Amino acid sequence: MDDAVKKEALRLFTYGLYAVSVRAGDQRNAFTANWLSQVSFDPPLVALSVDNTAASLPLIREAQRFVVNVYGAEQRELSGRLGKTLGRSPDKLAGITLSETASSQPYLSDALGWVEVAVEHELPAGDSTLLLGRVVDAGMQRHDAEPLTMRAAGFKHAG
Repeated sequence: MDDAVKKEALRLFTYGLYAVSVRAGDQRNAFTANWLSQVSFDPPLVALSVDNTAASLPLIREAQRFVVNVYGAEQRELSGRLGKTLGRSPDKLAGITLSETASSQPYLSDALGWVEVAVEHELPAGDSTLLLGRVVDAGMQRHDAEPLTMRAAGFKHAG
């Protein structure tokens, strides 16, 4: 397989950009994710792929929950900020207004909307872990913008 062609073909896949937020005990974090999809209507299920080295993966495992926040098209800078690792940017949540779901999971107050997900299954997926979860709560904050996508943000996946 030609590695350059593989990367070019994989970069044709379209992805949204989302902030995934989580709290376990006193620890909380949020990161930008794009390997995420709704996979069932009934029950409403979401699949999320998380890098095995991500600081949020142990938090999600402990909490058994996470929140998917939908960025607005104008939130490219925020998506880049939250795309940095917690190790490289330990204060990346500073100045970001967070609210809480009924179960005390954080969500971005200025996201378009959010869904809270209860983890039901976990599967190894190469350098990542695939989490399958049931939507247990949802909210809408804004109806005034389109969701941010990888292509619109100008971000590229390695492929």
